[in-house]
Amino acid sequence: MSANKLRLYGYNNLTKSLSFNIYDVCYAKTQSEKREYLAYINEAYNSERLTEILLALCNDIGAVVLNLSKQDYDPMGASVDLLIADHPVPEALIDASNNRGSLPSPYALNAHLDKSHVSVHTFPESHPNAPISTFRVDIDVATCGQISPLASLERLIAAFESDVISIDYRIRGFTRSEDGQMHFLDHEIESICDFMEAETLARYEIIDRNYTSAFLYHSRLMKRDLKLEEYLFKRRPDSLSNSEAASIEAQLRQEMAKIFYAGFAAEFSHD
Repeated sequence: MSANKLRLYGYNNLTKSLSFNIYDVCYAKTQSEKREYLAYINEAYNSERLTEILLALCNDIGAVVLNLSKQDYDPMGASVDLLIADHPVPEALIDASNNRGSLPSPYALNAHLDKSHVSVHTFPESHPNAPISTFRVDIDVATCGQISPLASLERLIAAFESDVISIDYRIRGFTRSEDGQMHFLDHEIESICDFMEAETLARYEIIDRNYTSAFLYHSRLMKRDLKLEEYLFKRRPDSLSNSEAASIEAQLRQEMAKIFYAGFAAEFSHD
């Protein structure tokens, strides 16, 4: 973004939305292994842990947390939702009895603040006939004002065991400069990948589709190198024969590829 900031009339009306789907795959063949894997995921990424990740994310993008709600589900899964602002809120509005900084009433907020939020939902999944179990995390970061959710990319990728990642970034609405001119973009962007570290990009195969005229950007990433010991649950690589290890690796890669290429069948052929 340019160092010469544009003087706006009022505040920045642009809404910048970042949507993440992060997938972790694991080889859990027996029903016992499946149950233990799902129990592990449920505990490792419960609402408390997800809250820690989202609070750190808000710090990364310079957002102020106004309200927090979280929920764990039976038998599995969790959700966390944060209402955020792009500037500090007067202490008089903060409910001192709640150390999470919730507001006593949504009517205490300026109207534009309820457009900024961060949410996360988890979806552990397995099937009796499939040896691969999948853990999906859906994260949405929507901001208005000067802050950008793109600053959260590295934090989110590092926070989860990200084997396949699907990311959408969309800019909606418009804002006006003091002379009344409409602006539909307040920062330079050609690809979501431009906001990731080179080291991160090197670890993944990438599909990049950008519709700049519509301010819509899509990137999909799949991990290049697969270390089998990181994908076995309750098993060790040295307990497997070479053929067993090769078979399991092939199944893992096939599962990841199905997710990675989903929707791109017309462009790619992948067995």
